[in-house]
Amino acid sequence: MTTEARGIRIRHRGHEPQVHPTAYVAPTATLVGDVRVGPRARVMYGAVLDAEGARIEVGEASVICENAVLRGSAVAGDQPVLVGDHVFVGPHATLLGCEVGRCVYAATAATVLQGARLGAGSVVAVGALVHARTVVPEEFFVPPHTVALDAPVRLLAPGDPELAEAVERVGFAQVAFGVDEDWTDRINRYERVAEVRVAEFGAHADDELPDIG
Repeated sequence: MTTEARGIRIRHRGHEPQVHPTAYVAPTATLVGDVRVGPRARVMYGAVLDAEGARIEVGEASVICENAVLRGSAVAGDQPVLVGDHVFVGPHATLLGCEVGRCVYAATAATVLQGARLGAGSVVAVGALVHARTVVPEEFFVPPHTVALDAPVRLLAPGDPELAEAVERVGFAQVAFGVDEDWTDRINRYERVAEVRVAEFGAHADDELPDIG
């Protein structure tokens, strides 16, 4: 294992993280599996980049700030996290199985869910959520603490009475976990979701901390 300017790098499912020599990964950042950090990228303290059964790519001169989480998945199809060049991912932001175009700004505590695509130059402001399968156009602004859904994209406030129905139509459990339980059957749905994650995360029992040098 090495931590100096390359973070904690963990071999997962036979893949070791790859960090470009000009990139900086903070000592307390964690890279797991098939993670590729590009030239002059910066991955800051406490960030977690976990490829799971997919991959994560961070483009040139992109910044992943403190305590951000990027996670790929393969439980409901191949869902890598692909971050273009000159992207800013703010502190405590979460990117799950999504595609982020160049020069995107994802602010503090922004969340982007599986299958979503952020067009070049778009902004996801503080605390905003881009839901699964949503397509955000180039240079589009998602305001603070709003929910972006669908393609073409539309915006809803957290208290909007249409929000629950709109989220139901997204089919998040199917997109993220391959689970088809009825929307109103929450007990069975979330039991199955937990079982999917238990199986997926169980693969970490075989993780290794290689001496990358």
